Amino acid sequence: MATTTTERSTSTADRGDLRSIRPIILASFIGTTIEWYDFFLYGTAAALVFNRLFFPTLEPLAGTLSAYGTFAVGFVARPLGGIVFGHYGDRFGRKKMLVWSLLIMGSATFLIGLLPTYGTIGLWAPVLLVVLRCAQGIGVGGEWGGAVLMAVEHSPHGRRGLAGSWPQMGVPAGLFLSTVVFAICSTQMSDEQFLAWGWRLPFLVSLALVAVGIFIRLAIMETPAFTSLRASGQREARPVVTALRTHRRNLLLAMGMRLAENGLFYVYTVFVLSYGPAQLGLARNTMLTGVTLAALAGLVAIPLYGALSDRVGRRPVYLFGAAFSLLYALPFFLLLETRSASVVWLAIVVGVAVGHNAMYGPQAAYFSELFGASVRYSGASIAYQLASVVSGGLAPFIATALLAWRGKEAVAAYMMVLSAITLLSTYLAEETYRSSV
Repeated sequence: MATTTTERSTSTADRGDLRSIRPIILASFIGTTIEWYDFFLYGTAAALVFNRLFFPTLEPLAGTLSAYGTFAVGFVARPLGGIVFGHYGDRFGRKKMLVWSLLIMGSATFLIGLLPTYGTIGLWAPVLLVVLRCAQGIGVGGEWGGAVLMAVEHSPHGRRGLAGSWPQMGVPAGLFLSTVVFAICSTQMSDEQFLAWGWRLPFLVSLALVAVGIFIRLAIMETPAFTSLRASGQREARPVVTALRTHRRNLLLAMGMRLAENGLFYVYTVFVLSYGPAQLGLARNTMLTGVTLAALAGLVAIPLYGALSDRVGRRPVYLFGAAFSLLYALPFFLLLETRSASVVWLAIVVGVAVGHNAMYGPQAAYFSELFGASVRYSGASIAYQLASVVSGGLAPFIATALLAWRGKEAVAAYMMVLSAITLLSTYLAEETYRSSV
């Protein structure tokens, strides 16, 4: 009977703790939404307009590949952001790094909106585009680790999966906002107007969003885990080095777990934007609508999967997402080939909401729990961002090249290989949902 009373008291305390950290969770969600709005704007623009504005002298396929190449540059820069922000986040606190990451991202996005095109300054246009995309990558590379740790390290035991899913929801929220804003600008003006100046508006709007995000983040508290580390004097002098030395296995497994989640997401949300119009003759807005619906579905699916992982464990939920993604790769393209708008929307929504989100929902808590508090920002960020280079950043480029080489079957095979690696990595990873943070 004493055990039951204790459990009931703990449960009540957890509910109270969860209510008390709602402002922190909300701040993580809003800030992450703004960061990903900025980052995803580039992916949408790369798929739709950058090939014509910054690589107009190339053949259409080469121009698309070049635009996707600059998209990938942002992912190459993300590990640098993860390393730098991880080091200082483990040394001096999560909160400070979140403010800096948002400032860097917002400034780079705003400047992209002001950037002259190839027709104005020639080769300097794509060069400057790459520089600003690198800055975006550094900003988002430092963002994820800090945002999820603010939520997870503040949350009570048994609720970390749900709490950690909130900053993860910034991805579909940012994707939704960026896609909707791009779609509105695209439909409310002619192609000539859109290419001349309309594409810039979504980038320029980010300045106001970033100002709001910084104001919110300045008001939140540092996490209890880091506060305890600072008070005890147990902070690592070189947290990145320590994470690489003492958590090597978990780093590698987390990277493997990230491959399918990240790579397939960009196939579903970026590659399809050019695949639909070019290969299937579908309208640009048909594909944008599918991505928008998938983003909305994610706002529901991600917290559900995060909460489910608090009940049954992180690993079973993550394994389901990887297995589903492996089996769904070829049917995804078969559904697209129906050329029916409603079926195309369903194909994209199912791929993202069922397969991807089952991995992404519990991911924040799972990756955080794989590393000790003194190296958590560094370890989680490095694993998350390094995998992004070889999965998400290159996915649209690889998928486009494979499509030209061997058709949709080659793209589906690529998706299946990523899923198989993630499935194996998750199977080998330890279960962490009962661990203390």
